[in-house]
Amino acid sequence: MTNNNVLRSLRYTFDFSDPKMIAIFKSGGCETSREQVKGWLEKEEAPGYLECTDINMAMFLNGWIIDRRGKKEGPQPEPEIRLNNNIIFRKIKIALDLKADVVLKIMTMAGLPMSKPELSAFFRKPGHKNYRACQDQILRNFLKGVQLAYRSEAK
Repeated sequence: MTNNNVLRSLRYTFDFSDPKMIAIFKSGGCETSREQVKGWLEKEEAPGYLECTDINMAMFLNGWIIDRRGKKEGPQPEPEIRLNNNIIFRKIKIALDLKADVVLKIMTMAGLPMSKPELSAFFRKPGHKNYRACQDQILRNFLKGVQLAYRSEAK
């Protein structure tokens, strides 16, 4: 999935306004404008489309974690230069303060039930023998489940 798709999905699910999006980016250390945010939210074929880079997406997710859970003491985490679906999945899970059993329910709601060991494989370090790369389909279904679980609450 592209960072733009993830950003659009989260904005829709949680009904973020443009000022809220800008504030979340700012919390993560990214100064942005309304035009830039609008460009990131456009479809790929739209004239004003801008690609959301990995570092910008990482700053948004870090800012969202701070927005939802508060700033942690000490130095703030540096945004990742390269993102993958596993990191995006983990950061969304952290922002929403989801435990494994809730994530499993969300995945079932989205029509992709999985076991606890399958889920924990996505959150392991890449060198670990049980590490598993999170495919686009899994992240897409997780975002769909989050939308089913949270969209009605956002209003």
